[in-house]
Amino acid sequence: MSSIKELFLKHLGQTSPFPVGLEIEKAENIYLYGTDGKRYIDLISGIAVSSLGHNHPKIVQAVIKQAETHMHVMVYGEFVQSPQVTLAKAISDTLPDSLDNVFFVNSGSEAVEGAMKLAKRYTGRHEILACKKAYHGSTQGALSLSSEETFRQGFMPLIPGIRHINFGEENDLKSITEQTAAIFIETVQGEGGVRVASKSYFQKLRQRCMETGALLVLDEIQSGFGRTGKFWAFEHYGIVPDIITTAKGMGGGMPIGAFISTKKIMDSLQTDPALGHITTFGGHPVSCAASLAMLEELQSTCIFEKAEEKALIFKKQLIHPKIKEIRNLGLMMAVEFDSFDQVSKIIQKSMELGLITDWFLFCDNSIRIAPPLIITEEQIKEACVILLEAIDSI
Repeated sequence: MSSIKELFLKHLGQTSPFPVGLEIEKAENIYLYGTDGKRYIDLISGIAVSSLGHNHPKIVQAVIKQAETHMHVMVYGEFVQSPQVTLAKAISDTLPDSLDNVFFVNSGSEAVEGAMKLAKRYTGRHEILACKKAYHGSTQGALSLSSEETFRQGFMPLIPGIRHINFGEENDLKSITEQTAAIFIETVQGEGGVRVASKSYFQKLRQRCMETGALLVLDEIQSGFGRTGKFWAFEHYGIVPDIITTAKGMGGGMPIGAFISTKKIMDSLQTDPALGHITTFGGHPVSCAASLAMLEELQSTCIFEKAEEKALIFKKQLIHPKIKEIRNLGLMMAVEFDSFDQVSKIIQKSMELGLITDWFLFCDNSIRIAPPLIITEEQIKEACVILLEAIDSI
């Protein structure tokens, strides 16, 4: 009889020839447990997803309660479903007053796709700008926003009319013109290796968009919902975007995403044509219930406000001659080494020692640290001991 791993390789579509292949039996708090009983510290939260840890009791109870009430009843936007409405209101309450309209989808890529259509529909323009080394997703529209040919070349042609500028460089902002529908930009570049631009840059970006009539679309798929120490990362910069995309940590482990804007902008999807953007499972009631529980727990505990303090503990512990730099905004962190060869060996050795970390798509000489926001000082120190042992081994 075939093993589960053999069936995994035979029947599941694979993303690479070398999947990690770790067999997980259960997960709780900041830990994953293999089928052999081995415990792993999850230092990446399923890539910035499980911000309150795994199997959080309040999220689990919200999922059970909603599943016992009803699951899917109708495609998104047709029936009034209280889990969607309650969550949309709660999200709006975390944002500036103008950002009061939420369109639920299933993932970050879908949020980006919806935002691209919305920007074109509202402005009547076709050109979109994005940043080099940005990652907005893997569907064709989201992938078109990427500049990295390694990821693009096998799927050409992609969507035309997209140009790329350098993230954080003020001189490049002149590329935004009256022909630009929108600029899509990560508030913190994630897969580029946690790159943070200045407050001056974002404020000048906001001003340039206002001058040209281009929409400012902030991708907070990784950085939103408390990851950087503010509920939304753009709060660090004193600006208000026209559209936000979010997902990942939003669902507390359940699949959900959204693009958010003003009612005036969002209403442009209603006509010419009607049903300008539709989704069957967007805003699934069980995912919405989980997301609301996640949001309420973040707000009641304010656990995200300690993200920078916890990042500082990592920085104080991770002192090693092979570490070249540590970059972060809150608990969105990158630890840089000389090469991918070093990084891959550290990741492998860390796993052997009971710790899960990862690398970045467009910065393969750095390892990712994005633990659950609930991680304690003691757990951080334990993780750092393991990580330093892995570094020593290379």
